[in-house]
Amino acid sequence: MIAMLIGVHVSIAGSIDKAVDRAKELDCTTFQIFTRNPRGWRFSPLKQEEVDAFVRKLKIHEFKLTAAHMPYLPNISSPLDETYKKSLEVLKAELSRCGQLKINYLVTHLGSHLGKGLDIGLKRAVDACNKALSSVDNDVTLLLEITSGTKNSVGYEFEQIVSIIDKIEQKDRVGVCFDTCHAFAAGYDLRNEKAVNETLKLFDKIVGFSKLKVIHLNDSKGELGSHLDRHEHIGMGFIGEEGFRAILNHKVIRELPLILETPVDSKRDWLGNLKKVRELARI
Repeated sequence: MIAMLIGVHVSIAGSIDKAVDRAKELDCTTFQIFTRNPRGWRFSPLKQEEVDAFVRKLKIHEFKLTAAHMPYLPNISSPLDETYKKSLEVLKAELSRCGQLKINYLVTHLGSHLGKGLDIGLKRAVDACNKALSSVDNDVTLLLEITSGTKNSVGYEFEQIVSIIDKIEQKDRVGVCFDTCHAFAAGYDLRNEKAVNETLKLFDKIVGFSKLKVIHLNDSKGELGSHLDRHEHIGMGFIGEEGFRAILNHKVIRELPLILETPVDSKRDWLGNLKKVRELARI
């Protein structure tokens, strides 16, 4: 049996290559990073020595599949021209940076239409993805992350995700990141084996498992269909241990990179959540 790919979102503090060390110290077999400070628009180019160290450490520690996440501020669905243009430039830059770092996947939130209508938001997202992919020629796959369905958000239904993918010109360079907390908050039940099987069967029917590339493994502080984007420790939220046992033992899920974005607090840390995942996955 191939070892499961399980990891967390690790810090790049100090220098970006230290993220690989942190992932290895946690005994991760995959991981996710921000390529720079996620809370601002401005950023500096990657330092070549750090890029070289990052790539070298990926090889040494045999990390085969890794992901980066877009910063918080960009909104590729924005109807506001200035925000949209700035967001597009960040998307291009992040695709390029992932290519430099030999990171396989770039995960992006689809953002908000700001009350201007879902159709406008979807069109903006399609345009941004097409423009970014056409301007950055590398092997990075852009992953559209399912959202929790907060007010004016884009991408909280499987149908919305596939409507974007259908209009992407370079379809081989786009896929989906399935966040368990977001999907549950959006109304897709994951609390037991029957619910997990039905939700994933629906995903396969509408989007297709071939497009499913990464799982964000997070429990939910909100109830089913609450549209609350608040992550909880594995098994401690409304999805619960029974739900995660079913998720982690689903044959399709087990073959994908599983990345935790759970809290770190007095209840549990990264190691505690990784231990719980391995326990529920029976590995």
